[in-house]
Amino acid sequence: MANILIIDDEKSIRKTLSEILSYEGYKIDEAADGAEGFKMFQAKTYDAVLCDIKMPKMDGLEFLEKAREINGDVPIIMVSGHGNIDTAVDAVKKGAYDYISKPPDLNRLLITLRNALDKTTLVAETKTLRKR
Repeated sequence: MANILIIDDEKSIRKTLSEILSYEGYKIDEAADGAEGFKMFQAKTYDAVLCDIKMPKMDGLEFLEKAREINGDVPIIMVSGHGNIDTAVDAVKKGAYDYISKPPDLNRLLITLRNALDKTTLVAETKTLRKR
């Protein structure tokens, strides 16, 4: 099953998302801020990332930009309770797969995550076919 990285400075949000996604069969790693999440992203391959925007040390948009430089194929879904439409548009322009406001609608979150993972699978398959 897919490896998912959850980056959020709110422990309760991380734990809730982790429990729900673990129940769905995903393997979960958690980071308490963008800097910790970025170190984990550099050290391990993830299939998707759920990332808060407002965090200490490194905010979500900075994480997004740096992560896209390392591996632009990993879908990064931004999750924030502080954002507005401008923040959402900015995140998508910088390469976020999608933007979900807090508290997340769990059905929307799961559908968005499944769609992101399906896209990743299609991209990987396309790259494999092109190499042949």
